[in-house]
Amino acid sequence: MTRRMRTAAIFGLVLLAHGGLGALEIGAVAPDFDMPTLGGRRFTLTEAEKGHSAVVILFISTICPYSNYYNDLMRDMAARFEKKGVVFVGVNSGTLETADEARNHAREHGHTFEIIKDPDDRIADLLDARRTPEAFLLDSHGTLRYHGRIASKLSAPDLQTAIESLLDGKPIRPAETKAFGCAIARK
Repeated sequence: MTRRMRTAAIFGLVLLAHGGLGALEIGAVAPDFDMPTLGGRRFTLTEAEKGHSAVVILFISTICPYSNYYNDLMRDMAARFEKKGVVFVGVNSGTLETADEARNHAREHGHTFEIIKDPDDRIADLLDARRTPEAFLLDSHGTLRYHGRIASKLSAPDLQTAIESLLDGKPIRPAETKAFGCAIARK
């Protein structure tokens, strides 16, 4: 049994015991997911981890002003860290925005990283994402190393610092920050 399978089994037992989803803790292995991207490709978390130093999952929105504030920073970080083996994926959860709106928004803002439309909040529920923008940084084994905001209002580069620390083999401090932004509307 692989580490991910053991983690998924434990995660399932925790769900049964608590009657619902709980927050993914720093140091826990993220559950796998497999969904189509807006570009028509499949995105599988375990496949993304293979051959990459890290995976950044960004919960984003086309209509949230907080998420939109970081459009340029997300685009630039994805391009910069792609050269260092970090893959970014955006997740647009809920039904407030259509796949076409998300696709057009990505094109308008130069987002070349993959984006997944998650209308049933499946990925948001797996990771317990609550806001846009909200970032999850996983290492090459799927272990959550950072969770929280992209940057603070004072422009502290929280996510960027976390990625750099991970790539340099240093501890990530802080490993968790409070994400602020628009709530992900659940059904």
